[in-house]
Amino acid sequence: MKTQVLMKRKLFGQEITQQSKTEMFSATDLVRSGNKWRIENGLEIFNHKNWFQQKNVKEFVAELEKEFGKVKISGRGNKSHTWVHPLLFIDLALAISPKLKIEVYTWLYDSLLSNRNDSGDSYKKMCGSLYVHSINKSEYPRYISKVALKIKQVCNVDDWQKASDEQLKLRDKLHNNIALISNVLRDNDKAVEYGINEAMKVELK
Repeated sequence: MKTQVLMKRKLFGQEITQQSKTEMFSATDLVRSGNKWRIENGLEIFNHKNWFQQKNVKEFVAELEKEFGKVKISGRGNKSHTWVHPLLFIDLALAISPKLKIEVYTWLYDSLLSNRNDSGDSYKKMCGSLYVHSINKSEYPRYISKVALKIKQVCNVDDWQKASDEQLKLRDKLHNNIALISNVLRDNDKAVEYGINEAMKVELK
């Protein structure tokens, strides 16, 4: 499942947004973060509009679009974002500062996005299993909300959009454990309890 989620990443103390579904990054956030860093280091402001008009950048965009389709989506309005393909994002980061490129490469090759999508699938699976075996269907919405909150607490997460790779992996494991045990025991409360306990045993090893 690939539900669109806006991921938040830290760069020089600033938040950079990435779309989970398209995997595009916010060039707007990057330029704001990069210029803050440049000012603090005595460098002049980076003009991204001029950069996008450069011949070599236009040629690079054209080549990317042959391979990936649209790689730059400009928003309208003062608070909108300009979204760019990860490869174009790297090029923009390098233009702002070579130091930025190191962190951006790390972002692109981690598994945060894939784990978020996996845990979305496992959540759907868990919800289905718990619903089938719930005795009072009318109370199910409240019940699943309590289960979701308990999982959030176990994973020590305040905001899933800012969750780490490890926290998302644990959430995925909890969802799958609870779904599996629910199908075996047909007792939702025990399934949640055992599912969490089993996942935490593995985490502590």
